Amino acid sequence: MTTIDVVTIFPAMINAMVAEGVVGRACSRGVVEIKARDLRDYTTDRHRTVDDIPYGGGPGMVLKPEPLFRAVEAIAVERGAPEAVVLMTPQGKTLSHDAAERFSRMSRLVVLCGRYEGIDERVVDALVTDEVSIGDYVVTGGELPALVFIDALVRLIPGVVGDESSVEGDSFVRGLLDHPHYTRPAVFRERAVPDVLVSGHHAAIEQWRAQQRVTRTQTRRSDLLGRLETSALSVDERDALAQVLVKGKGA
Repeated sequence: MTTIDVVTIFPAMINAMVAEGVVGRACSRGVVEIKARDLRDYTTDRHRTVDDIPYGGGPGMVLKPEPLFRAVEAIAVERGAPEAVVLMTPQGKTLSHDAAERFSRMSRLVVLCGRYEGIDERVVDALVTDEVSIGDYVVTGGELPALVFIDALVRLIPGVVGDESSVEGDSFVRGLLDHPHYTRPAVFRERAVPDVLVSGHHAAIEQWRAQQRVTRTQTRRSDLLGRLETSALSVDERDALAQVLVKGKGA
């Protein structure tokens, strides 16, 4: 079982999310355990203080080192040493599919949710193994990024998603965006499902989907094509990519 301990001053935000959907079902089946740890429980003063003014002056407050150290150390005693202590921060490496896969293979994770102006740098220096960002923007705290991080990695743990082939076909798994999806009715407001998808010709359907994955990646995220590992692509995807590259040279 994978255990994820989330250190936060707003545990209710974490608990609300992990009780629902795919992540909630994984928790109820015992595939993963996610526990929100209230940072204030690791304070020692009467007011349960977790923040203080920054040395050197400036706006805002900074999360104090003592409660964070106590939290991580207490989790290590209870669970065993974590394989990673992850700080959600806009200064971290942007979360990617490859990173989510790496974390999904770990059995014990601690996630730290920053707040205010950030956390005391001594926590980063001594405890944090990975700094992770969900994008080049700032939100009010680390809880929402932590939930994105958790959702991305938990769904990759074997046994979490019922049909694992649906995960294998996701965007970014092989470096391509996903193909378009359609369901009934076959015609909706004069817009019809592509004929190939209702043809019953499975080989033709896969060729169409491969073409769509490549062309959609080219038009929406052309930067991904330069980083493709072609060995990970299917035969149909490699054929579609070759056609796209030939057309590009002709242009």
